[in-house]
Amino acid sequence: MKIATFNINGIKARIEALPAYLAEANPDVITLQEIKSLDEAFPRSIFEDMGYRVETHGQKGFNGVAILSKLPLEDISRGLPGDAEDLQARWIEATIMGQKPVRLCGLYLPNGNPVPGPKYDYKLAWMVRMQKHASTLLALEMPLIMAGDYNIIPQAQDAAKPETWVDDALYLPESRAAFRAIENIGLQDAFRTRQTGPGHYSFWDYQAGAYERNNGVRIDHFLLSAQAMDLLEDCAIDKVVRAGEKPSDHVPVWIKLRA
Repeated sequence: MKIATFNINGIKARIEALPAYLAEANPDVITLQEIKSLDEAFPRSIFEDMGYRVETHGQKGFNGVAILSKLPLEDISRGLPGDAEDLQARWIEATIMGQKPVRLCGLYLPNGNPVPGPKYDYKLAWMVRMQKHASTLLALEMPLIMAGDYNIIPQAQDAAKPETWVDDALYLPESRAAFRAIENIGLQDAFRTRQTGPGHYSFWDYQAGAYERNNGVRIDHFLLSAQAMDLLEDCAIDKVVRAGEKPSDHVPVWIKLRA
């Protein structure tokens, strides 16, 4: 089973490139972030014609997440539990019915800038809610995957120039500590179990030739439970996608599982 995650930064701009990526990379399942579309406006027929079932949790003009799957899905839910008043579309989850059932959560964690301020408070509170829900899912002892744009730079080696991020919500000590707290309940960063050292990034700003100079950061992650780690075969970043026409500022990250 191949699962990818990709912040497309707006479905309208990426509508031509995304099907081409899916045809070439051929993931069984992909989680999308920033679809910036209401559910009824999402161009699902394009992906259904490619064999994908489409499940969205949309929001007009902002945020929005989706799961596209060639495999059967069960127990689909939308929205991160814990705050009924949270109207931001940032969370979707489902059980993938492959050779072994796998619980997949697709997420778009808040950016949190500017700091200090209410947006950063919301980011940290959202992470607390995510940690609590992840603990509930871990107790089920089903392989668990939490995939998406975390808007967190976990370590200095995950940024080409970490010194430029010291005052940013993505790299503040409180942000990284909240990320580690989520890992510490029993989740592992899949990419770092396969690749070590600097130079591996999933996001490059559109400005100042960041991609050409490889001035990027790694903020798109797969966190896996122990049961999912037992199934992990590989994890990689499809950096070349950033060099395409009208690219997102993110690129896909993917894992392969024996499931």
